[in-house]
Amino acid sequence: MSGRSILKRIDWISVLIYLALVLIGWSNIYSSTFTESQTSLFDFGTLHGKQFVFIIVSLVAIVLVMALEVNFYERFSSIFYLLSILSLLGLFVFGKTIAGATSWYNLGFMNFQPSELAKIATALALAKYLSDIQTDIKRRKDQLYAILIILIPALLIIPQPDPGSALVFFALIFVVFREGLPLFYLGIGFAMILIFVTTLMFGTIWITIALALLIILVYTLKRKNFKIPVIPLSLISLAVILFSLSVNFVFNNVFEQRHRDRFSLWLRLEKDPNKLEEIRKTIGYNTYQSEKAIESGGFFGKGFLEGTRTKGDFVPEQHTDYIFSTVGEEWGFIGTGTVIILFSVLFLRLISLAERQKNAFARMYGYGVISVLFVHYFINIGMVIGVLPTIGIPLPFFSYGGSGLLFFTVLLFIFLKMDTNRLKESF
Repeated sequence: MSGRSILKRIDWISVLIYLALVLIGWSNIYSSTFTESQTSLFDFGTLHGKQFVFIIVSLVAIVLVMALEVNFYERFSSIFYLLSILSLLGLFVFGKTIAGATSWYNLGFMNFQPSELAKIATALALAKYLSDIQTDIKRRKDQLYAILIILIPALLIIPQPDPGSALVFFALIFVVFREGLPLFYLGIGFAMILIFVTTLMFGTIWITIALALLIILVYTLKRKNFKIPVIPLSLISLAVILFSLSVNFVFNNVFEQRHRDRFSLWLRLEKDPNKLEEIRKTIGYNTYQSEKAIESGGFFGKGFLEGTRTKGDFVPEQHTDYIFSTVGEEWGFIGTGTVIILFSVLFLRLISLAERQKNAFARMYGYGVISVLFVHYFINIGMVIGVLPTIGIPLPFFSYGGSGLLFFTVLLFIFLKMDTNRLKESF
């Protein structure tokens, strides 16, 4: 396909929203890192200057992505996946530790986080597998293989430790649901989350008591023709109790203290008010200051470079995970609403593009892109406004970080490239 043809067929709505988010994000990075000693908007020794370089690099990457034949991504998806797994394994030997997580390679001119590459590779590999089996994934073997594709990179990322990035991989399970995985599995997932949280809050004893009362209630209210198989019910009850028992072990032995403190603050697990206040001032300090910065912006905001909390460095890591608080303080409700609307329109647009694909691989990869971007967006915004625990997930196209911006860009534009061939059932 010629360059002129690509320009005609590419979805310009998605492209324009991408550019808007990148530019708004960069302006807020500039604001959150601005000092009076800065003399140039494009000083490449500053954080906003470095981010500008990666914006240019990302634009070049877009040209390369769009120049490659669309079947390249499907043909080599398995190789990309294998290389990403090897890069994750290499971290255990050659990885660089930043902020307590050994998740990076030091390349000299930049730090490279292979989990970002693995998100693209896993989305491609999952789409390739699901499109190859040509079924609505009812067979247990197919379900197992699809889940393993998602699970392997996630399990390699958890011990870094980087549970936030691992959580993003689990979002890809929604691609499998789109292609026919029974909702029964989704119910199991939500049940496990519920058991995990309630165990931390109330303990296994209360989980067991609640389960016993539920069983008694069901048997008491059952009708004559309503038979409950005893053995399956017993096995399910045993599985619930064993999982609940494992929660405290995982929480106390797998999670690091900083992760335990974040859950303690979020769920109010700490009963000692002095200890809880200490956690709030340390682990919860970022979220507290972020909330205050957003509140202080009001409806219209304080204006560009006029955020007092932003200028005073009240919010740590404000240019990365907490960049949304800069928008809230300086641009107010108008600014935060605009950003949320842009993301919402982008997601709706990508869903529309995915559904119009005649090629199954493109459709499945499109839903993989949506899943990854949405989970990043949802968790980051929830974290910044205090409704979710802090787990260190950046806002796509917005937060400071060269490798993050680059790989989010590649992730999106591979799909937009596929969409230029949307009328073809095979590449």
